[in-house]
Amino acid sequence: MLYYPFLAILGLIPSTLWLLFYLRKDTRPEPNRMVILVFLLGMLSTFPAALIEMVFKKGCILANLAPHIAIIVYFLIGVAITEEVLKYLVVRFSALKTKEFDEPIDAMIYMIIAGLGFAAVENILTLWALKPPMLVEKTTIALLGRFIGATFLHALAGANIGFFIALSFFRTRHRKMLLFAGIFGSVVLHGIYNIGITMEGGYRIAIVGTILLLLFLLVLVEFSEIKKLLTVCRIKLTR
Repeated sequence: MLYYPFLAILGLIPSTLWLLFYLRKDTRPEPNRMVILVFLLGMLSTFPAALIEMVFKKGCILANLAPHIAIIVYFLIGVAITEEVLKYLVVRFSALKTKEFDEPIDAMIYMIIAGLGFAAVENILTLWALKPPMLVEKTTIALLGRFIGATFLHALAGANIGFFIALSFFRTRHRKMLLFAGIFGSVVLHGIYNIGITMEGGYRIAIVGTILLLLFLLVLVEFSEIKKLLTVCRIKLTR
């Protein structure tokens, strides 16, 4: 009876650890209620994402695409675009218009929180799908893999979008272009990561490892750059 709730708690661990790590990047911490709200909305966004991805997958099948083309189209367009746009919309309508959003780094922090909420549900569903035997070993391996893999990816991809959101408030003439650039970059890297997961052996390790390292270094630079931006007060999002 307690089996699934226990696995759900375990599934939250990777996201929680990365959340605690990235919240320390913010010298003016966000209110707990906003952190929880954005995290929960990020979790809820997995449901429309799953529905959209399911429809898109069926569309690829009906289109009778070649297997390798179907994989590219599905993971790059159906999955990556859907998930990154939904995470952006979570932050767009929950945090960016509030008084708590008062400095550039907040855009990156809130996008990371939304991404980790999204990843948390994926982690839980991954653990629920595991079956005996060797359940303990499978759970441990899955949690470790999700921690250094997909959960980290969602946080980094979100952070990249958040950086461009922050820039857009200072370079208002290019606001839409900057937002597009941030989402496009995260979508491409996310899509390549997903495609890499489907490969075997050394190709999988090389592609996944390269994408995570590239995103990690990119986000490090973006955090450094965003600290140079002037603090802003009550940024208003106007699209």
